[in-house]
Parts: sequence; structure tokens; C-alpha cells
Amino acid sequence: MTASQMASRMAQDHVLGDFSADRRLLMLMAMAVVVGAAGAGAAWVLLRLIDLATNLFYFGRVSAAPAHIGDSISQGPWGPFMPLVPVVGCLIIGLMARYGSEKIRGHGIPEAMEAILVGRSRIQPKVALLKPLSSAISIGSGGPFGAEGPIIMTGGAIGSLFAQFFHLTDAERKTLLVAGAAAGMSATFGTPVAAMLLAVELLLFEWKPRSFIPVAIAAAVAAACRPALLGAGPLFPLADSAPLPAAGLALCALLGVLAGLGSGVLTSLVYGFEDLFGRLPLHWMWWPMIGGAVIGLGGLVDPRALGVGYDNISGLLHGEIPPASALLLVAVKALIWAVALGSGTSGGVLAPLLMMGGALGVLFAGAVPVGTTGEWALVGMAAMMGGTMRAPLTAMIFALELSHDVGALLPLAIACALSHGTTVLLLKRSILTEKVARRGHHIVREYAVDPFETMRVAQVMAQPVDTLPAGMPLAEALAFFSGVDQAADGPKAKHRSYPVVDANGQVLGMASRTDALRWATEEATDDGWTLGDQCAGGSVAVAYDDELVGRVADRMAATDHGRLPVLSRDSNRLVGLVARRDLLAVRTVSRHQEQRREALLRLGGRQAS
Repeated sequence: MTASQMASRMAQDHVLGDFSADRRLLMLMAMAVVVGAAGAGAAWVLLRLIDLATNLFYFGRVSAAPAHIGDSISQGPWGPFMPLVPVVGCLIIGLMARYGSEKIRGHGIPEAMEAILVGRSRIQPKVALLKPLSSAISIGSGGPFGAEGPIIMTGGAIGSLFAQFFHLTDAERKTLLVAGAAAGMSATFGTPVAAMLLAVELLLFEWKPRSFIPVAIAAAVAAACRPALLGAGPLFPLADSAPLPAAGLALCALLGVLAGLGSGVLTSLVYGFEDLFGRLPLHWMWWPMIGGAVIGLGGLVDPRALGVGYDNISGLLHGEIPPASALLLVAVKALIWAVALGSGTSGGVLAPLLMMGGALGVLFAGAVPVGTTGEWALVGMAAMMGGTMRAPLTAMIFALELSHDVGALLPLAIACALSHGTTVLLLKRSILTEKVARRGHHIVREYAVDPFETMRVAQVMAQPVDTLPAGMPLAEALAFFSGVDQAADGPKAKHRSYPVVDANGQVLGMASRTDALRWATEEATDDGWTLGDQCAGGSVAVAYDDELVGRVADRMAATDHGRLPVLSRDSNRLVGLVARRDLLAVRTVSRHQEQRREALLRLGGRQAS
């Protein structure tokens, strides 16, 4: 970094604001419009592919018209061989994963997380093609999955591929990847606000205008395209719920806890079965076929458990499924879903969670004296989703946008918060992050203000500062650092480096023991040179006392300096010295605030000292 570049950077750093966004945000916003429209198109293609696969697998016809797997019992051509349909579909998926791309395995969101965290937000073109195709085959052949995970992965792949044609940073490419994912979800379910929140809670790993605004634009564009592609209106419309009494709100908390416990059971089931498959003496390519066999057997017990099951969700919300039937549905769905996911089949988790949460709500409604069955089913859906995915805000608004039941907002908020709290205390990782953790990556899902962006250099710098005069001969400086030929009471180096200042107190550079060794090697100590001569013409990396510590840490990394002289912004004179070890003080303060417990007020009105 040249002296002029460094000066320009420091001038920019001095102008602090609430956000770091610049004019490149306008470019990302324009790109988000394209990505949003493409994400909506991808959602339409995926849903049509699912219908096409369902017709092919269960009815033996080439058609993209909506089809229900349950109708194949009376209309399908396979008769007693129908349980083999999921086996065939899952075998195809195993072959696609083995010889196409292993990244198509699983439910989509963890794969998107991994691409963002460790893959520089780059997704391969073949994944963008194979993921929706494999998911359509999986769901169309009876897989008990939803379309949201695959469309999030597919939309994210479209955003990533589009971004790769331009000169963008990894962070900007991540923004467009997540914009595509949010667009796909927004178009599929007609839930643009929930898609924005999903991006914030699960995929962006930050809360910045640079990323949120393009994502919001992409989700809005996709929602605007949805009526022309998939139809208008909420997916599961409900009348507004009547306000619950205080006892009803307390019951919402109870349902939230129950849903949180259920979330823990479901997560443990999925990864328990994954561990069992891992112990099989078979290549993972064959695991989905075994999962398909379990799906087929589950279909014999309750055919409603097969496929996406939007009709079942609607039935639960409208009180059309009695408690006994809901209990059978949730038991079969949970088992075949956990086995299928554990086997590595391709499909999403959101729709199954809605169905299982809705069934829990129906069972809960039969045991409480207030509220309607549909209201409790809706609350159960959101709570199960929020707890399992660790995305309570997304779940709350998702349920609201799916139903347009504004009256259920407070019950949804209570249940989602309690479900989230239960799973946070019960499980170290969610069903999404556990998959990423098993691949060797750790994810922290907590957002906090970076203490490096709040503390000033003046709070951590060392002062007063020992300096060396610019007029000191190099030979004397070498003796000073080495301690050779020094009188017993003469000056000796106490530090590894010192600022070099001229007669006016201006900093010319830094001199260190390493420099002294270099001078001795170059035999430059007998030429009459001084420290000032040695520093002349070079760029000086400095810090200012009013700068944020984070900016100085970045400068140290960029210039490979372990210590920087600190100048006063007003007088440009030396006021301190900051070293890498001083930066640890910032972390110490942050840990102190997290861990130290004290009562600041005492009974009797006396304040603790």
C-alpha cells in the first residue's frame, strides 16, 4: 500500500457513520431485480417439474398438470407395485449424486450455507441444473419433502452464477446468492417478507444495508411476478382469528415448548438415521434407495404422508382432519421423512415441518378449552418451523403470510419465541447447522456489535512513548538495540521497536531490532547515516487516537506492521503507540461485559459501588 493510498484510506476511515454501504449498493440493487425475476422463473420451473415427475411416476403419463399422489391408489397403473415407486425415484437420485454432483444430496439450505461460508459464494452450474431436477424426482416419486429447500438452493445458484459474470467481491456475490434464494422462496409461497427474514436469520450472516436491501428487492420482484406464474393470494387463506384470552396466550407458550421438544426429537431422528446409514457396508449412492423403500412402506400405512402434502396442510388448518387421523399422519410423516433425509435423498424440510407442526396443533386443540382447531394448527406449524430451523421471526411472519390471519400474530410470536428458546437450550445445533458442522465447519448464529467497531485507539494505546531521535547515527542505534559497547548505566533497548521523531516531534518512521540486524548485515553503520536518513522517503504507517480499533487492526494486517505510532488528529504529534497485543484488550473488555455479574442496586436504595 503506497503512502497516498494509505492516507486516502485513513481519511475515509475518519468519516464514520452508522453503516458502511457505498454507491456500489445501487449496482447491487439493479442486479437484484434481474436475480429476483430469475428466481421467480426458477420456482415456476421447479413446481412444474414436480408435477411432471408425479404424473410420470404414479400415473404413467407425460403431463405437468397438478397431480395428487393419493389419487394414484384408484387411478394409477401400478397397483400392488406402487410402494416400489419411491425406491426407483431414490435410486435415480443416488446415481445422479454419485455421477453428477454430491452437493445435490440433502435439503438445500445447509448446502447454501456452506457455499456462503467456505465456498466464496460460488455454486457450480451443474448444481443449479441437477438440484431442481433431483428434487423434482424425489418429491414426484413420493418423497415426503417440501420444495423450499431445493428452490432456495436453485435460486441461490442462479444468483451466484449471475454474479460470477461480473467483477464482484465475495461479499457482494454472497448478497446476490442470497437474493436468488429469497426470490425463489418468495415466489413459491407468496411470502416475500418471510423470505427477507429467512435471509437475515439463516443465510446472510450479517445485518447490513449492503446485503439486506438487494435481498429485499429480489424478494419483492419475485412476489410481483408470482401472480402471473403461480397465481395470486395466500397459499392457505384463513379468516382472522378472534383474540385469545390471557389463559389462551399462556397455552400458546405451552404449545411453543411442546413444539420445541418435538423439534429436538425430529432433529435427533434425522441425524440418528444418518449415523445408522453411515455404518452400512454400502456406498452412499445406495442409501437413498433404502430410504425409498421405507417411504414406500410408509405410503402403505398412510398415503397422505407422501409428497409435499399441501392438501394435508390445508386440511389441518381448516379442521378437516380429526385428531386420530392427524396423529397417524404425523407419526408416519416424521418417520419416513427422518429416514429419507438421513439417507441423503434430495428435498426440503419446511413443508414437512408445517405438516407435523399442524398435526401437533390439532392434537393440542382437542385438549384445550379455548381457540379453534385451525388457529392452534397454524400456531403449531409456525412453532415447529421456528424451533427446528432456529428462525423464529421467519416462522412467525411465514405463517402470517401463508394464511393472512392477522389476528394470530401475537399467539404466533409467543409460540415461536418459546419454541426457539426450548431448542436453543436443548440442542447445540439446529437441523440445518448440524449438517454443516458434520462437514467440519462451525457456525455462530448470534449477531452482536463488533467491539472493534466501538472502541477508539486512545482507549487501548500505550503511553507515554519512548522515542529515538532522527539524528542518532546508525552505528549508535545498532549498539542501542544490541546492548554492545554500552556503558553500564547507558541507555539500552527495552522494546522491540521505537518511533523515530525529528526535532519538531514529527514521526518519520519506526526502528526495530530487526532493522538493526539488517543495518549490520548491509554494513551501513559506518557511512555517517542517521536514523532520519534511513527513514527518509519511506511511507509511514500510523494510527490516530480517535480512530476505531478495527480500522487500525485492518491496517496492521494490510501493512504487516506489529506496532503503529499513534498521532493526535489535531496536532499530528505522537501521543501513543499501539501494538497487536493491545488489541487483545478489546476482547478482554468484551468478555468482561459478558461474564462479570454484579448487582448495581441494593435494597434500601443504596447503590453498589
